Amino acid sequence: MNHNRRVLLLAILAGLPGVLLSMGFLWLGDFSARVQWTVTVLLMATWLGFTFALRERVIRPIQTLSNMMAALREGDFSIRARVEPDANDPLSLAYFEVNALEEILREQRLGAVEASAMLRRVLEKIPLVVFAFDEHESLRLVNRAGERLLGQPAERLIGKSARELRLHDALSGPAPRTMEVSYPGGTGRWELRRSIARQEGHRLQLLVLSDLSRALREEERAAWRRIVRVLGHEINNSLAPIKSITGSLQTLIKRDPKPEDWDEDVNRGLEVIYGRAESLSRFMATYSKLARLPRPRVASVHVEEWIRNVAALETRLDVQVAPGKDLTIQADRDQLDQLLINLLKNAVEASEMAGRVEVSWRRRNDLVEVCVDDEGPGIGESLNLFVPFYTTKPGGSGIGLVLSRQIAEGHGGSLTLENRPDGKGARARLALPIDPDESVG
Repeated sequence: MNHNRRVLLLAILAGLPGVLLSMGFLWLGDFSARVQWTVTVLLMATWLGFTFALRERVIRPIQTLSNMMAALREGDFSIRARVEPDANDPLSLAYFEVNALEEILREQRLGAVEASAMLRRVLEKIPLVVFAFDEHESLRLVNRAGERLLGQPAERLIGKSARELRLHDALSGPAPRTMEVSYPGGTGRWELRRSIARQEGHRLQLLVLSDLSRALREEERAAWRRIVRVLGHEINNSLAPIKSITGSLQTLIKRDPKPEDWDEDVNRGLEVIYGRAESLSRFMATYSKLARLPRPRVASVHVEEWIRNVAALETRLDVQVAPGKDLTIQADRDQLDQLLINLLKNAVEASEMAGRVEVSWRRRNDLVEVCVDDEGPGIGESLNLFVPFYTTKPGGSGIGLVLSRQIAEGHGGSLTLENRPDGKGARARLALPIDPDESVG
């Protein structure tokens, strides 16, 4: 028996005792037949009328609430119940709460629609290529940049497998990383990044590709401009006096009669020309060394032994080596020696007048961090620290820090210089991966 019939049966049973009692008095009393039948009809009509009215008063609000909940489930937020302003009425409170729930769901639905529209607009406008693959490696989402890269509209791409799209290798392996791409809409080196997202409870793997070609071309042009500027500056610094002295020597040789000390002037001029040519030759050799840094030949390097051996090479100042953990890394010992020699040389020159130099190391996650602290004047101009051939020291070459950072980055690490927060002086912070293979990606 359903709820509707149960309510109707209970309403009938509620009025049944009174009706039977009234009928007993009516038909057993001294009344005429006309009165008995008339009262009986009126009594039955009243009884059944109130019964069905009670049924409607109970069932109709429940049906209204059911219709409102069904509309909410289907996403229709236009149906609202009319609420009587009575806080003590349970039905009014139920209607009020359903209306409030409908308002909240409507605002959330509107916010979700706006957020989804904004996300679609962002995906359409960004230059990054975005793909989303499900657990079966089938494409479920692609933005406009992805369509242009693959040369096909989204309608023809959705549902295809990663292998058909030649993106199967991108779903595995280290990330982020660079990969070679060859598609109708783009070729060259692209950066690959991966992430995990969920849509309607389903796990999606996001692939984000960014074109590095334009950035690399800009960096290449900037590098060439820097190279031309540096080379032009150094070559002009040597050619200008050579040209001037050569012209003076030509004038001197053409003079007739020649001065008595003309041979001395010629010798001095030739010495200057030779010196400038030798300086230019040394500069080009140094520049060539900076540009042809070999790849590291990796082997086991004991950190404490490496640091203490290099520190012992410095004779101008007693370099202090702080105790640290017993660590072994995979690196090129010769290149690390050159790196640390450069850092210690700079630190000693900064602290040689008054101060000391200390080297320490510690493990931080999968890195070993080596710090070289000095007590010199600190770093005044940090923007040009790693600019090739920039130096503030007399006779300096300006490639020590540049070469050191290239060695650190060649090992998958980093090199930074900063003023010491705990006192005067500067700190060179070298971070190297303990295992280079694990640091990639």
